[in-house]
Amino acid sequence: MAAESTDKTILIIDDDREIASMLHGVLTGNGYRVFLAPNGIEGQRQIETLNPDLVITDMMMPRMGGFPVLEFLKTLPAPPAVIMITANEGGRHKAYAEMLGVADYLRKPFPMEVLLESIRRIFETRSTVSEKEKPGPIKRLGRKKAVKPDADTESDDDEE
Repeated sequence: MAAESTDKTILIIDDDREIASMLHGVLTGNGYRVFLAPNGIEGQRQIETLNPDLVITDMMMPRMGGFPVLEFLKTLPAPPAVIMITANEGGRHKAYAEMLGVADYLRKPFPMEVLLESIRRIFETRSTVSEKEKPGPIKRLGRKKAVKPDADTESDDDEE
């Protein structure tokens, strides 16, 4: 049963064609627009042209892996959310991915329902945040006037 179509775009960056194809089928079947990139270099190009709502990236790939993609995303003014998927068991990798801002970190193999729930949660959170960030009426905050220090007043910066 296909889900209703959404306006959300997801970019999958994974060198494993079988996994990428399976994810593509599941996500398009759930109403998402899905694009594929076989490595981080192509993924970066597509991020710049597609401006996806979500990136699902593998950690270990030839040419460019997931961590350089995360580092690239940190340079963008409004980066998409990211789910990192990996077969790697290392806790340090997960900690580094979280430090770089991943919304979720899934170890392969994972049930598709876990991925779909993660995506739903990310989009719900982001839509709630964007609702709060919508511009409303401008409110002027009461500002205190700057007080000029008296010449007689000592400051913490003075050396004796």
